[in-house]
Amino acid sequence: MPSSIPPALRGRRARLVALTVPVGLVGSLIALPFTAEASPSPDAVISEVFGGGGNSGASLTNDFIELGNAGDGPFDLTGWSVQYLSGAPTSASKWQATPLTGAVPAGGSYLIQEAKGAGGDTALPTADATGTIALSATSGTVALVHSTTPLTCVTAADCAADASIKDLVGFGTATVRETSPATGAGNTTSVSRNATLTDTDNNAADLTGSEPSPRNSAGTGGGDGGGDPTPTPSPSDTTPGDLRIHDIQGATRISPQAGATVGNVPGVVTAVRATGSSRGFWYQDPQPDKDAATSEAVFVFTGSVTPQVKPGDSVLVSGKVSEYYPGGAAAGGQSVTELTAPKTVVLSSGNPLPAAEVIDARTIPETYAPDAKGGNIEPLTLLPRKYALDWFESREGMLVRIGDSRVVGASNQYGETWITTKPRQNPTERGGTLYSAYDQQNSGRLLVASLTGTSLTANVGDTLKGVTSGPIDYSNFGGYSLQATTLGTTKSAGLRQEVAKKAKSDELAVATYNVENLDPSDPQAKFDRLAVGIVKNLATPDIVSLEEIQDNNGATDDGTLSADKTLAQFTAAIQAAGGPAYSWRSVDPQNKTDGGEPGGNIRNVFLFNPKRVSFVDHPGGDATTATKVVPAGKHGKDITLSVSPGRINPTSDAWLNSRKPLVGEFTFRGDQYFVIGNHFNSKGGDQPVYGRFQPPTLSSETQRLAQAKEVNTFVSGLLAKDRKAKVVVLGDLNDYPFSAPVEALTHGRVLTDLMSTLPRDERYSYVYDGNSQTLDHILVSPGVGKLSYDVVHLNAEFSDQASDHDPQVVHIG
Repeated sequence: MPSSIPPALRGRRARLVALTVPVGLVGSLIALPFTAEASPSPDAVISEVFGGGGNSGASLTNDFIELGNAGDGPFDLTGWSVQYLSGAPTSASKWQATPLTGAVPAGGSYLIQEAKGAGGDTALPTADATGTIALSATSGTVALVHSTTPLTCVTAADCAADASIKDLVGFGTATVRETSPATGAGNTTSVSRNATLTDTDNNAADLTGSEPSPRNSAGTGGGDGGGDPTPTPSPSDTTPGDLRIHDIQGATRISPQAGATVGNVPGVVTAVRATGSSRGFWYQDPQPDKDAATSEAVFVFTGSVTPQVKPGDSVLVSGKVSEYYPGGAAAGGQSVTELTAPKTVVLSSGNPLPAAEVIDARTIPETYAPDAKGGNIEPLTLLPRKYALDWFESREGMLVRIGDSRVVGASNQYGETWITTKPRQNPTERGGTLYSAYDQQNSGRLLVASLTGTSLTANVGDTLKGVTSGPIDYSNFGGYSLQATTLGTTKSAGLRQEVAKKAKSDELAVATYNVENLDPSDPQAKFDRLAVGIVKNLATPDIVSLEEIQDNNGATDDGTLSADKTLAQFTAAIQAAGGPAYSWRSVDPQNKTDGGEPGGNIRNVFLFNPKRVSFVDHPGGDATTATKVVPAGKHGKDITLSVSPGRINPTSDAWLNSRKPLVGEFTFRGDQYFVIGNHFNSKGGDQPVYGRFQPPTLSSETQRLAQAKEVNTFVSGLLAKDRKAKVVVLGDLNDYPFSAPVEALTHGRVLTDLMSTLPRDERYSYVYDGNSQTLDHILVSPGVGKLSYDVVHLNAEFSDQASDHDPQVVHIG
């Protein structure tokens, strides 16, 4: 699914919601916005939260919460507390409270020290209050409460209605937050407000990630954490220090100077990020060393403050060397070496920039990453001539340049576009790059973003022409990227949506389509576009297995289960587009048990054309009743389903917080068909392919493997009773043809995955991070005879999409 993070927040410190709240995991809560107040706050607010105290990489030993007072007088804290709730609470979750005493001085701060970790070497300034709460470094909720009694609310809506809460900060992926959670928290970063303590009741807008700066009511603290850092040269000192940028970057992924304060490091500014919550600038040493493993550039992080430098400025920068993990260290990504809390001296302007290194088809190694047997590659010496990830890391922050390049991942809503630097690497028939094996990562892929103020709109197969250049960056949105200061232009390849042939009168057409969280809150235009896909591109299949149909009010979390309004609106749109009057069958899930968007009660659905096929109804199916294969007819030689529509073993742990398969019995021209619609659990929680653990652990695969075995067991049992039975298994399996779950699904040759019957360069239905890959499948039993099969490409390769998946259709003769 595409990211839903607003452009203003989609910086290096934004956290990907689709990864941290996986589709396959149930969300028990729904965040509702507070009513916005005037900005800035008239008095006390939570000004900073840090939960990384004593964690790996942290210098501060303790977690802390800081209050700020924008008022003209002291804010009395008698009878008040700060309280903490986990980022993903359940109905059984409890708030932890730390009582407060004293006051927040006018225009000042108030420091609450919380739990101490095992690491760190710097104590907090003398705290105004002390508690023992162990905050999460990456996700949680903190509240300033006019009571010392622990709160009982565990949803944003209930907390918004609690008059005892004066201020509330949700960070990371917290479900209890004001509007949207603040991003950027980690082991070495806090979330904090600006100097005016702006409070618009939108945590994401009001707080940003930066180096922790605890300050108490006496004014002690700030950026030094109360310790005694190495003195830095005065800004008036124009003598370069002893260290160069390559000394800071070092020959591994972690700086040998991490945690140290460095002074007057020279270089030339090459690019500036002047907007968003992760502002700063890149600068590069024009006098490189001879070590190919050490980068000659580094990012200088200024937070929400716009840098007052420009490209071509020769500068000396002093600051603390930090390792920042986009998305938080727990996400498994690599770190970015930065200079934080910087002091910058401009020596001169208008200097030539260091030459950008040219990337062509031979530049980046074919092998993607070192094999550490699942371990951490951070301590390994970089081998940029051997591994693609090492090559990029050894150029972190440096200027690079590409020429004419083929687009392999369509531009998203932020103008970010995937290209390939290796045009002959696993090309698809329509211009993409095929992902065909775990050990065959496409090393030529590179994400292009823009710092120019303009952005790209491109489809797969288009060409990014001319020179595109800028520094190499890294984020949790695909790994390494080129942040373009010079952006090429797009030449269209004229890619067109595909249209399937219409089934013959004696052919049964069965399709699968993931319609991406469809519900009546979506604009009518989405319904209409999906309907055109059914009517025109799929040529009105007889049966359509739909994934991601939501209940009648979508993400509103009020216990609504029925999806009849969603389906009525969709089938009406299909009729309006010239299609048949489809009927539908589904089984309503139990509330909040099937994963997907919190409150959406996602489910699988069958649409069918009653003028062409008949649905065989057997009553009794519900969310927890398993359908079984039972004898039919007087002599028990035939088989049928005990309930239709029904579910496969829905109480099995394999389906915990995940969609249950929908099973239906159909007849077409006198023949019986069993159709099983699936939507296996998502890949959320897997370590990224571009992360620091290689090869990455695919933790989500365990549940999909169990799900595949459940479906295989059901189909095997059905075929044991009738080996000639016609079975169609289809849907979004969230896995690849070469994966263990798909192998388990076909075990015993009870099913054939039709994707594997296509030519190699056509085996894809989804494009992610520039990889054309397969998540959606249609499989058939041996009893299904003559057939033709097609993936109908109409979404995944285009910047303008009705869904992020392409549908598929099989014609059975």
